Amino acid sequence: MKINLERLCVRPVNKVEEPRYRELMQQYHYLGNLAKIGHTLWYVATYDEEWAALLSFSAAAWKCGVRDRWIGWDFRHQYDRLSLIANNSRFLILPEWRYPNLGSKVLSLCRQRIAGDWQAYFGQPLLLLETFVDPSRFHGTIYRAANWTYLGLSRGYRRTRDGYSSEATSPKQVFILPVQRNARAQLSCSTLNPIYRTGTPKIMLTAQQMRTLPDFFNDIPDPRRAEGKRHRLSVVLGIAAGATLCGMRGYKAIAAWAKDLKPKARERFGCRRENKQYVVPSESIIRDVLVRVDPVKLDLALQQWNAAFATEDQSLAIDGKTMCNAVDEAGRQTHIMSVVGHETALCITQKKSAPCP
Repeated sequence: MKINLERLCVRPVNKVEEPRYRELMQQYHYLGNLAKIGHTLWYVATYDEEWAALLSFSAAAWKCGVRDRWIGWDFRHQYDRLSLIANNSRFLILPEWRYPNLGSKVLSLCRQRIAGDWQAYFGQPLLLLETFVDPSRFHGTIYRAANWTYLGLSRGYRRTRDGYSSEATSPKQVFILPVQRNARAQLSCSTLNPIYRTGTPKIMLTAQQMRTLPDFFNDIPDPRRAEGKRHRLSVVLGIAAGATLCGMRGYKAIAAWAKDLKPKARERFGCRRENKQYVVPSESIIRDVLVRVDPVKLDLALQQWNAAFATEDQSLAIDGKTMCNAVDEAGRQTHIMSVVGHETALCITQKKSAPCP
């Protein structure tokens, strides 16, 4: 039987079809079904309304050496720009549809529409696609035929609950496909084009920054009573500052960020150890500390941290705003000027009062 590839169509799987998609993926894909976590799009390729292939695109790999070297982005840029990459985490051609060139045609059709779908579903632009192929099972022929670029092998470590596996057991072939012509330049540039920015700037803290951040708060007086202190003040403030630098806003977001810290990160921040596990401060503890701590001394400590780690900035973005209902004894409103480094995304703020007409 011959088929006309021009009659193939690719579209997102709708809600009613999801059980059928999961069942087929679980039955025929050697890795089984992959649950929807975070930003995930499921696609179905149809031929005259019959299902021929299934695909899943989800969040990019957090780290991938050959991909990161190809892009050439800075360590801090990487964390803020991973959302511009999608990972083809599953690709299944159903048994009765294994015809020549069908797989590469399906990938090409996906490439034509995924950027628009990603923007429509998640409100985020997309610049690059990536995928990992097991060389013990496949050669990546379909991806090569669809003009994906082979970058090399991954190191073979697997993501685990505690970070990454201790041994490299299964290196994968890494392929990428730009969705925009200038994807590589945009991902690696020092200042990201505003059309690709979403949310507040984020950075990724290095191991050294995690270890040293609490030290900058050692000289701040602890406003809490001596009884019942489960966490050192410097640790609570270090975690709160680290979460804020990584884009978290509000007590709940800071606490959630702290809870997601892996054991090694918790150890670096100096968290206390209970029952052989490092414990992070709760939302109520973080809120209590931030509400009661001396703001002047806290601001001074943060300025000292900025002085130590913000030297890599080559350009700055400056913004200012007036705080509503913030009036001093002389009846003057409080103004805040924010200076954000483009390279590090670190923020330095200075408050001043001035007569407001």
